[in-house]
Amino acid sequence: MRDPRPTILFFSPTGRSVPDFLARWVDGRDLTVVPLPDPGEVEQMVLRSLPRLVVIDADGGPQGLELCTRLKADSYSAIVPLAVLASRHATERVQQWFAAGADEVITPLFEPAEQAIRLDGLMARTARDVAVNPSTRLPGTTEIEREIRRRMENGELFAVCYADLDHFKEYNDRYSYNDGDRVIYILSRILHDVVKGMLGNRGFVGHIGGDDFIFVIPFDAITDVCGEVLEVFDTLIPYQYNEQDRRAGYYFGKDRRGQLHRVPLMTLSIGIVTNQHRRFAHPAQVSELATEMKSYAKTQPGSVFVVDRRHDPELDEGGPR
Repeated sequence: MRDPRPTILFFSPTGRSVPDFLARWVDGRDLTVVPLPDPGEVEQMVLRSLPRLVVIDADGGPQGLELCTRLKADSYSAIVPLAVLASRHATERVQQWFAAGADEVITPLFEPAEQAIRLDGLMARTARDVAVNPSTRLPGTTEIEREIRRRMENGELFAVCYADLDHFKEYNDRYSYNDGDRVIYILSRILHDVVKGMLGNRGFVGHIGGDDFIFVIPFDAITDVCGEVLEVFDTLIPYQYNEQDRRAGYYFGKDRRGQLHRVPLMTLSIGIVTNQHRRFAHPAQVSELATEMKSYAKTQPGSVFVVDRRHDPELDEGGPR
């Protein structure tokens, strides 16, 4: 029967058994370690199952270094953290391992406690890095769901705001994907700076992907925060167009049938769901309603925010029970 615990792969072409230090570390963290002597099999397992960690025996000769280089050269397998266990006589090759892409090199120069701490730190850094969007460095969907769940469990009165750009595809078509990426980054900074500047730790900003963002704020901050976001957005975004388009306030683009039509400058739509008059059982419910409200906001002209005013009949008007 397959072990359901997360997997650590240990590669040693010499067939070396799993070092005692690594075995103790694995057992203490509810992980399972799989020793493999074949680099091809390691690559297959990494691509097939994305293990939690790959550990390479530095004393196994050049095969380990070559495996490290290959794994870190592929964008898919590169996200799997890779640690190297080096014996005392192999410590002079530490620089070589890091140059090949290793995320950590554990040597006998470290005390056992520090060896364990370094592996713990590597795992923590990887979990954090995977949880953020690489282009904006904002938390991704996993952290967004965790934040919504946290506020639900704490009984807070909160608002989930789904922000989405209008006429973004037409902007990309007229200008370039590089320009589009810059607009997404600008929007990420507007959201972050406004939400964090006004609310500090009471506000959260996440990036779903593309031009879709989620920010979570206290219910009583909706008007101030969203109003400021839209004002800053409408002030800065026109400068992402050339002077002719900016002065006109529009340009002509082609629709899906190839017909020319007038395209306005980008605006921002924010759909908002709150738990003022609703009781949510799961973050997925909040996400579904926020998506619905975002779609409705996009039917309104200009940059707007709209709040879902519907409520569950069993809840009092004053808020969730």
